[in-house]
Amino acid sequence: MNDAAPNAAPQTFYLKDYKPFGYEVESVKLTFQLSPNATKVHSAIRFTPKADAEDNRFFLHGEQLSLISAKIDGTPVTARLVDGGLECDVPRTSFLWEAEVEIDPAANTALEGLYMSNGMYCTQCEAEGFRKITYYPDRPDVMSTFTVRIEGDEPVMLSNGNPTGAGEGWAEWHDPWPKPAYLFALVAGDLVNHPGSFTTKSGKDVELNIWVRPGDEGKCAFGMEALKKSMKWDEDVYGLEYDLDLFNIVAVDDFNMGAMENKGLNIFNSSCVLASPETSTDANFERIEAIIAHEYFHNWTGNRITCRDWFQLCLKEGLTVFRDAQFTADMRSEPVKRIEDVIALRARQFPEDGGPLAHPPRPEEFQEINNFYTATVYEKGAEVIGMLKRLVGDDNYYKALNLYFERHDGQACTIEDWLKVFEDATGRDLNQFKLWYSQAGTPRVKVSEEYADGTYTLTFEQSTPPPPGQPEKAPRVIPMAVGLLSPNGDEVRATEVLELTEAKQSFTFEGLASKPVPSILREFSAPVILERETTNSERAFLLAHDTDPFNRWEAGNALAKEVRVAMVLDGAAPDAAYLDALEKLVRDDEQDPAFRALVLSPPSQSDIAQTLHERGHTPDPQKIYDAAETFTQTLAQQLETSLPRLYAATTVEGPYVPDADGAGKRALNGRILSLLTRLDGGEQAARQYASADNMTQQYAALAALMKAEKGEAQSKAFFEQWQDDRLVMDKWFALQIACAAPETTAATAKELTQHPLFSMKNPNRFRAVMGALAGNHAGFHHASGAGYQLLAENLIALDSVNPQTTARMCAAFQTWKRYDSKRQAQIQAELERILATSDLSRDTHEMVSRMLSA
Repeated sequence: MNDAAPNAAPQTFYLKDYKPFGYEVESVKLTFQLSPNATKVHSAIRFTPKADAEDNRFFLHGEQLSLISAKIDGTPVTARLVDGGLECDVPRTSFLWEAEVEIDPAANTALEGLYMSNGMYCTQCEAEGFRKITYYPDRPDVMSTFTVRIEGDEPVMLSNGNPTGAGEGWAEWHDPWPKPAYLFALVAGDLVNHPGSFTTKSGKDVELNIWVRPGDEGKCAFGMEALKKSMKWDEDVYGLEYDLDLFNIVAVDDFNMGAMENKGLNIFNSSCVLASPETSTDANFERIEAIIAHEYFHNWTGNRITCRDWFQLCLKEGLTVFRDAQFTADMRSEPVKRIEDVIALRARQFPEDGGPLAHPPRPEEFQEINNFYTATVYEKGAEVIGMLKRLVGDDNYYKALNLYFERHDGQACTIEDWLKVFEDATGRDLNQFKLWYSQAGTPRVKVSEEYADGTYTLTFEQSTPPPPGQPEKAPRVIPMAVGLLSPNGDEVRATEVLELTEAKQSFTFEGLASKPVPSILREFSAPVILERETTNSERAFLLAHDTDPFNRWEAGNALAKEVRVAMVLDGAAPDAAYLDALEKLVRDDEQDPAFRALVLSPPSQSDIAQTLHERGHTPDPQKIYDAAETFTQTLAQQLETSLPRLYAATTVEGPYVPDADGAGKRALNGRILSLLTRLDGGEQAARQYASADNMTQQYAALAALMKAEKGEAQSKAFFEQWQDDRLVMDKWFALQIACAAPETTAATAKELTQHPLFSMKNPNRFRAVMGALAGNHAGFHHASGAGYQLLAENLIALDSVNPQTTARMCAAFQTWKRYDSKRQAQIQAELERILATSDLSRDTHEMVSRMLSA
């Protein structure tokens, strides 16, 4: 065996130290002889030394491998096993390297490399999993064609590319497109396919398959249609066609991520592809549609053009997230999609950017790359793309993208390559804009205004408070989309994108008949925090009149925050004017139901805690919870006479269809039902639960009942009905904790970890329980510290089994410094307990160390 000790001193990797691999890899041939505990992998790799190589050391990565033999040009050689791989003396001419290794897929609980999932062989090689399959230069800038032979007794044996042959006990595949090893994939098991087909715009017929376990065939139709829509959309919007004869998707139960874009063989967490009206909610359908699109879009932005090194991860992920957001906006509601994305960004990325885990979209260093699959790389990376598109305009954006695909197809690229195509296509200097890729932290933009003699002036001051231990940040290019409204609500100046490039900058608007009301940061044109002195009456005005849907929602969200903060700090009653404004909007049937549902969704309790922290107050989770309960109860009473009509008006009749219109109505209907349940003792929710023919309505009714402590019978019935469906059971586990009172949250979660259907080896089930615990703000942060203790205990137990999931779940502690000294001491003790664990993985060690160093 050859593997670095997990608790060895962590090695830090630096962007500045990048050196190309000293050899070209001309071709790769792999033969797998499958066996659960003793799979043999034979590799035959043609290497050619580079004449201009800076480093011609022949080093191949390898971990957890038993080396059986090694040959060069057919002659046995002795390789030197070193930390993280092997070295060997090799010729200075082209040569064939052959190696045979043995691996143990059944023992691979980390779900990295080749592993078993309920009897099925499966791979996950991003970021560095291929080195657990065979010895290889496992780095994204090493690209080659792969030919794969799989030998075994599995009915279905799949790999990348196109099939080239098959017989009893074997199958062969060839991928003609050069790719890095992280895109390698193999799946073998008892699978059945849901077939489909797609004809590209140039007339090429492509065979499509979604492979699932027997019994799941009925949950594939939506995923197949989403794939076809994605392929058509990428042709129509970006001009990109698919390039193989076959596209396979496989649903896997045990998977650390949502999905993986392996060339021609996408592997999906089953929760991200399997769907039916009976078992999946509207949110599940939308997520599945988006993730299928995301992984398909990677075929060009990630596979055909990949990243030179893992520091450039946001090159492929940020761009592809931006593209899948465009797709969802086109398939569903563009304003609602934008609002949902900003809610997620503020909930996940803003805290990350302002805390101990802060890093720029392109980090300068890391210890464990798996820890950098973060909201900053994905969501903020996408926001950077969005800003670039706003700055250059739609036509120039697509002109630059065409140049990107033409210039860099088949290459492993950098952020510099990406920005250069925009400079060449538009003539713009993007040197200052590049700071978005190299600086951590969320910029704050302070706005002041003046009005005199028909001239209105807006002055912007930008600053970026450095995250803990990081230097001051230079001014960035910030596209600030601004519109102006007259006092009667008419738009007197349409949206204009102002470019902030200096620390302080003013813009004037002339010829105005009266002082306007500004609508600033329309469509959330940049990922910044806007600071401007305003009033609740102005917010209410924008909520009623703004022509920009995002800023309408933002005004209501800001109002809601002000009301909640006043309730927490001063014990104030819910603001009557805000309640009236909410009632007016909710009763307005002309408004998009999905938009009304979002306005009715209050800021999260964690968001209120962050707002209090930013204003110099120490958040009290119990007081925040109490204020939320009081407000919701008051709102229900305010709407009491309207709720039955609103409920009836938003109830969708007829067969379930997971489209945007129906989803919007059901979302609003669910919000109305939760309010109604507070007043009628759960009568309507109980009727809905009993009659529901789809999961969206059944789950909404169950959630409303459980939150009102009226759902014990329905929860039991739900379990009895769905206990054999693993994905629905994830919902049931999470809901028990999400609806628990603060004082019982930890106890409920602990009890569920003892449930026969709980298994920490399954990432979905572990996240359902521990993610729900961390997400119940008042319960997780209960003064007893029981939530902290329970999460730490389970992270310690999981670390030796699955380091990736453990490290990512550690982020639940990242905001610990915003709470009171008692809670800080409790969390610090748990973090130190985790760090003191013997044989702690590199993944978890890095995360906990960074949080403790804040």
